[in-house]
Amino acid sequence: MTGPALREAPAGESASVPVSAAVPAPAPEPALVAAPAPPFARLRRLSLELVKFGLVGGSGVAVNLVVFNLLLHGLGSRPMTATVLASCVAMGTNYLGFRFFAYRDRASRTKRQIALFFVFSGIGVAMESILFYAAYHGADMSGPLGSNIAKALSIVLASAFRFLVYRTWVFQHDARRL
Repeated sequence: MTGPALREAPAGESASVPVSAAVPAPAPEPALVAAPAPPFARLRRLSLELVKFGLVGGSGVAVNLVVFNLLLHGLGSRPMTATVLASCVAMGTNYLGFRFFAYRDRASRTKRQIALFFVFSGIGVAMESILFYAAYHGADMSGPLGSNIAKALSIVLASAFRFLVYRTWVFQHDARRL
């Protein structure tokens, strides 16, 4: 049927009345509200986020260690110079991995997001450098193996901080898409 249904007029009347005029319109459907995710779904989502963070972070650790070893043992740079420069190179590669892989479903790239990423990454580099300094000089982990262990431990400890701040403040969910 293409138009409103017509009913016949009672005897003595000549006009037809649309059926829709006699029947009240149905009530509009209530707006759909997203129910909170069950605990298992939140745990699954967090687990997937941790895996993606780990993949990007793992590649960042590899970049960090390769650049660190190249600078410290290959080019003879000073230990603190090597650790800071390696961390900064890894920071740049990590931004690309987080933005386009791990957190690509989050809010779009903005100047604020980029600024927060580099501010918190800078704090992470400072934490990593302090931890490396303490292990390298304080615990005398200055040989090739010891320096790599010190570097790896400092990366792991600073990464816990990075995970929390990246997911909480840098790569936030877009409120309009929730």
